[in-house]
Amino acid sequence: MRLLAGWLCVAAAVAQGQAPIGLVRGQLLECDADGPAGELSVRTSSNQVFRFAYDAKTYFEREKELTRPGLLRKGELLEIVADQSPESSLRYARTVHVLEPERPRPPWSAGRFRAYRNPIEEILPLGNLTFAGVVCRLVAERLVLRTRADGEKIILLRSDTRYVEDGAPVTPAMLKPNMRVFIRAERNLDNEIEAYQVVWGEILQPGLSH
Repeated sequence: MRLLAGWLCVAAAVAQGQAPIGLVRGQLLECDADGPAGELSVRTSSNQVFRFAYDAKTYFEREKELTRPGLLRKGELLEIVADQSPESSLRYARTVHVLEPERPRPPWSAGRFRAYRNPIEEILPLGNLTFAGVVCRLVAERLVLRTRADGEKIILLRSDTRYVEDGAPVTPAMLKPNMRVFIRAERNLDNEIEAYQVVWGEILQPGLSH
């Protein structure tokens, strides 16, 4: 019995490895709700369990409205922007978005689904690309981002792009050249990269890259 318990502890330790830096999605397993700072854990679609530290600067959002960690429900799908933390061995949750459950695609939509935009994206764009780097230039509705791995990237800024500084939403005017930012984005039908969220602040580390 003791041997079995030991193996279970080892398995749990392996499963709960350190989360990657960037975008992490998973179902909420548990969340401290006793104060503004604490920890939460999620299980990803690949059955990995990751823990994150959060504090009063972490931005919790549900349906584009600010929410609190105490209102999160076990089993909800979360999208977390994970960052390095100088104060914890855990990854820091810079932003936490509660995602709406995906609706099954109607059978009659096969072959035509890409022609129409998912209405959920109008509420909370999902974005399957992440970039980190330094803003080189801001030209009209475009941002030129210099990354360490892939050089410069041209990223379109949408009218509904969200901007977050130190965990709090800010206006587009707060974004300036030479800032180190983290961007959540997706390619549109013209194969251009569109930014859904631009994040910057104290926690971002110089080593981040796409």
